[in-house]
Amino acid sequence: MATPFKTPSALSLAKLITLLIILAVVVIAYGSWFTVDQGERGVHLRNGRIVGTAAPGMGFKVPLMDKIVKISTQTHTVSYERLQAYSRDQQPATIRASVTFRVPEDKVAEVYANFKSLDLMVNRLVDRAVPTQVENIFGQYTAISAVQERVKFVLDVTNAIKEAVQGPIEISSVQIENIDFSSAYEKSVEDRMRAEVEVQTQKQNLEKERVSAQIAVTKAQAEADSQLARAKAEAEGIRIKGEAEADAIKSRAEALAQNKDLIELTKAEKWNGELPSTMLPNSTLPFFDTKK
Repeated sequence: MATPFKTPSALSLAKLITLLIILAVVVIAYGSWFTVDQGERGVHLRNGRIVGTAAPGMGFKVPLMDKIVKISTQTHTVSYERLQAYSRDQQPATIRASVTFRVPEDKVAEVYANFKSLDLMVNRLVDRAVPTQVENIFGQYTAISAVQERVKFVLDVTNAIKEAVQGPIEISSVQIENIDFSSAYEKSVEDRMRAEVEVQTQKQNLEKERVSAQIAVTKAQAEADSQLARAKAEAEGIRIKGEAEADAIKSRAEALAQNKDLIELTKAEKWNGELPSTMLPNSTLPFFDTKK
């Protein structure tokens, strides 16, 4: 029996069909599964409609009909280098700030439905709110108070941004990294601080002098009190000695008055035994009473 002869065109068509079948099998096999990395969630689309979300790991989908759009759920930070604002006392400033945020896992479908991507969401929600809220809050502070009350200022900005940003996003924190004022204002601040330092130095010097003077007064008072105490002690000693001597004299006088013989005895005790070399007429010898 004779074998049918295939023309070149028939062979080419058969090879093409075989190639198409193999290609279809490869496409179906490759397109029927997907993977989602840790820190992401997948939005499951079927013919453009959201039908669910996918957790990290491997999953399956309908080839050519299903699509997986990955949305990051990690923490992200967006920076704003030159935000312009005026303080309450009309001082211009350039502020550098940053906002840290994340998308909750259960909000990824809402992110895709409303914004299509994370970048577009940030552009519409965060990028519009941050400059406005920083300017509004900074305008409630003077230039000095914004620096001195930095913690409160950052807290107020954070709360304002959180209230302004409404959507499938979670604001973790807001950082005010730097506040630059004009050169003229910074110079005036430096001059004022220098003047305050000088005033404080003078106050310290005055206080030091006051303390030194007080110490000197205290020492002088102590010395005066010491001298007064010594003088009082000496005067008291003299008084006591004088009283003692007076008492002794008084006692002796009383004793002599009561005993005249004692007077004569005292005279005799004090006589050296020599008679006077000269005597007045009709005078008697001293110490001797001839009647006794």
